[in-house]
Amino acid sequence: MSNATAAKAVLIAPDKFKGSLTAGEVADALAAGLRSAGAVRCELLPLADGGDGSVDAAVTSGFGRRALVVPGPTAQPVQASIAFDDVTAVVEVANTCGLGLLPDGRLLPLDASSRRFGEAVLFALSLRPARIVLALGGSASTDGGMGMLTALGFRFLDASGLSLEGNGRNLGLVHSALGASLPWLADMELIVASDVHNPLCGPDGAPAVFGPQKGASVQDVAALDAGLAHFVSVLASAGFEDASYFAEHPGAGSAGGIGFACLLLGASQVSGADYFLDLLDFDTRKRSCDVVITGEGSIDEQTLAGKLPAAVARRSGTRPIIGVAGRSLLAQERWSEMSLSRVYTLADYTDRDSSKDPVLSAELLRRIGREIGEGLV
Repeated sequence: MSNATAAKAVLIAPDKFKGSLTAGEVADALAAGLRSAGAVRCELLPLADGGDGSVDAAVTSGFGRRALVVPGPTAQPVQASIAFDDVTAVVEVANTCGLGLLPDGRLLPLDASSRRFGEAVLFALSLRPARIVLALGGSASTDGGMGMLTALGFRFLDASGLSLEGNGRNLGLVHSALGASLPWLADMELIVASDVHNPLCGPDGAPAVFGPQKGASVQDVAALDAGLAHFVSVLASAGFEDASYFAEHPGAGSAGGIGFACLLLGASQVSGADYFLDLLDFDTRKRSCDVVITGEGSIDEQTLAGKLPAAVARRSGTRPIIGVAGRSLLAQERWSEMSLSRVYTLADYTDRDSSKDPVLSAELLRRIGREIGEGLV
């Protein structure tokens, strides 16, 4: 039998390794190792779950990339991009106003804004798509989407009638809100792809749960929570009768409350992991493969709760599924909860911290890929 006939077909479908490698780089490194082992045929499908990396994943799967320049989370110019295939546009918080774009990595929990995400949405609208997918992960701000709404034509005024910039610091200063005429939304499908289920405010809300990750002190969290509650009440008084309902909706707290603003605009909410698996045609791509490799930076309890690798495993059928991660916090006896036949971690191959070392991470993934390949030949 020839190598071409005997070759195992492997679908490599990972998420990013946050801090070190994009999903595409993870897939490339694993594929290089697998191919070096011999009779292995690789198909690469870098994935995202609606967070950072969503645009890159869509582009890798065949979408076109459209570049634009927006001021970042603190108004400095940022080279951003959206993905577009003439029908669907994918717009991402992380590459427009995300944590990774803060100057010198300095966290600004009160002053970072979602306005630039709104400007990217406006750019997407100019392309006349049938739908826009809003990828909300990785935000630097906790402004309830005030900045995004400002970019889309809303005005928020203080007690003196002066327009306010959209940021967390100004939430409590909003005295009145003026809605925008948004005729372009009439025939537009807006989709929030997220697996965050937090409401906007309260002990499980955006400030309390995600604020500290963005640099918010205990006092900042309290101020942001009160500011968001005030912001909702002003919107409700301004004629947005469903504002209070949307604020309590699961997912309203995603991306510092951008999820709330998207719901206010009529967006529907879907599971980010499953939506992107559908968008990138995972079910078709898996059919011709014998083995599926998936993974992310850390495989842990959150993974089991429905993050991307769990969704990949659930939809892979009876074929063997191999997990690859920077680290795994799951005991081996729990691999079966995700139908994983084996989990490889970078931490098992080095004493060094690979989480912020792209070169080391890629080298170890190539080594792991070769080991997997040798077991398949």
